Amino acid sequence: MNLPLDPTVPRASRRGFLVGATVLAAAPAGSVLAEETQADFLFVQTAKGMRFDVAASRLTLTGVSPVTLFFTDRPERIAGNMSTAKFVPFWSEGPDSFQSDPPNADVSIVEDGKLRQTVVELMDPELSGEDLSYTVKLIQGEMPESGVEVSLFIDIIGRPLTPVSVAGVDRRAFRRAAIY
Repeated sequence: MNLPLDPTVPRASRRGFLVGATVLAAAPAGSVLAEETQADFLFVQTAKGMRFDVAASRLTLTGVSPVTLFFTDRPERIAGNMSTAKFVPFWSEGPDSFQSDPPNADVSIVEDGKLRQTVVELMDPELSGEDLSYTVKLIQGEMPESGVEVSLFIDIIGRPLTPVSVAGVDRRAFRRAAIY
């Protein structure tokens, strides 16, 4: 199926297109989608636990869910899920990939019954059975050596540029999935 390209719309990255294609494939039969929808997809991964190797700066999500959730910011309100095993390979696909522009992520961990949040930059994902590892660069907070009930909220924007910064808005245009 060939999708028409509108030169006035920024081209979607492969990551965005794959997620957009997933949304289209998951749409109920007979549902009507707008002629064109642009969306910034964010991702969530959950795990039963985590461990952090300080020397290697390596975060491992243990008992990671086989499903990675994705959703959009307003006004699109698109949500869905994809296989975590399929999420990891497209990390490095396309010129606007997470590998070329590593995303920020909020690591939310329950530690001693309290929520602990750490902001990191994610790199080099590796899935091995039920363990998903990332090399991380700490941006804010401290990473505990272990924890339970872990949620990883992956930001589409990437490096420490906020969505309202000039550079963040400029990059956001390139990180949009266009659905026709």
